[in-house]
Amino acid sequence: MLQIIEISGDNIIATRASGDLSEMDIEKVHPIIHAILDKGLNVRWYFEMENFTGWDFPGLWEDLKMDTAHAKDYEKIAMVGDKKWQDWITKFMKPFTNAEVKYFDLEEKEIAKKWIKQ
Repeated sequence: MLQIIEISGDNIIATRASGDLSEMDIEKVHPIIHAILDKGLNVRWYFEMENFTGWDFPGLWEDLKMDTAHAKDYEKIAMVGDKKWQDWITKFMKPFTNAEVKYFDLEEKEIAKKWIKQ
């Protein structure tokens, strides 16, 4: 499940992922991304993972398509989690985007929120 959470900023998307993400979860974010891009801004994404287990196959495919289509539109991505594989995903993402991508442990989420706003 992907929940939209509140963090102030004209170009910030903030989400909390738990369980498996589906195609419908990923599609929730598309209008938010386009609203930011329509303002002429680049996207900053705060992505918090709590009890996150990954993607179902259609969700993974939709996420990959979205990331590829918008690779140049991201400015910063804060990945916040508590599992080693989540840190690994963050490192894996870096070559595929122009964004500054940084991993934070779950207990550092307030630091991550400050970083995404800077």
